[in-house]
Amino acid sequence: MATNSMAISHGVEARSISQGAVVVLGRFLFVLIFLMAAPNHFAKQTIAFAASQGVPLASIAVPLSGVLAIAGGLSILLGYRAKLGAWLLVLFLVPVTLMLHKFWTVQDPMMAQMQMILFMKNVAMLGAALLISQFGAGPFSLDARRSR
Repeated sequence: MATNSMAISHGVEARSISQGAVVVLGRFLFVLIFLMAAPNHFAKQTIAFAASQGVPLASIAVPLSGVLAIAGGLSILLGYRAKLGAWLLVLFLVPVTLMLHKFWTVQDPMMAQMQMILFMKNVAMLGAALLISQFGAGPFSLDARRSR
């Protein structure tokens, strides 16, 4: 009887480790786009593009959005105050999505389609950020370690 309970316990532990690894991989894949794109938010070309799209105070707003992307991305990646990090990404995604991917205003069908794809990508990432804002980073995170 004892061996069966050990086998069950070991099976639960192995599943728990594999689930934790999947969550870590998911966090990494989710934040990769934010961490890779954020440095561009400090480039003159990116600021100029945002200004051409009507972003107010682009010289301040665009670098600030880069800071939000880096802070939120690292927070979720490390699982340190991940709920707050997720809200930072929500704060980043909402204005970026609405101001820079206005597919409904684009005349060229090919460009309208491209902008709609980017808009929907951001909406999907917004959904993931909202989930993390409620459920946190999961296992194998600094938040989980802190709560032990």
